Amino acid sequence: MDRAPRGIRIGLIVLGWFQLASCLIGAVMGVCFDGAGVPHEWLEGTPFGSFVVPGLILGIVVGGAQALALGATSARLRVARGMHAAAGLVMMTWIFVEIAVLLAWSPLQGLYFATGLAQVTLAVLALGAWPRPFLARDPS
Repeated sequence: MDRAPRGIRIGLIVLGWFQLASCLIGAVMGVCFDGAGVPHEWLEGTPFGSFVVPGLILGIVVGGAQALALGATSARLRVARGMHAAAGLVMMTWIFVEIAVLLAWSPLQGLYFATGLAQVTLAVLALGAWPRPFLARDPS
């Protein structure tokens, strides 16, 4: 199996670490500091009385997906590219559900959705979705 271009591999690693660190920080803020200043009004109408359960989901599910993708990358497993695509989709789904449940939006959600989308895009390119040469025509 040929390797993805170096820039794509580095991009996936950087995005994965950024998102993993963000998930862990968010989880600690939710679990240990009950949202750390996020307005509790955002939880009205949701099944959550505090930020503890969402913090655990963020850390374990969303952060766990990033950790698994990074671990597969570190171990040079063939499945790593697909795991990065899945981790990016998990991040984008988290943000989508968060906005739908909270009915509130912040610029950070836009940032994390964009990083998830970038991770999926790079992973798909690493999986070979980029035609070579890029502007080649199909034979008629």
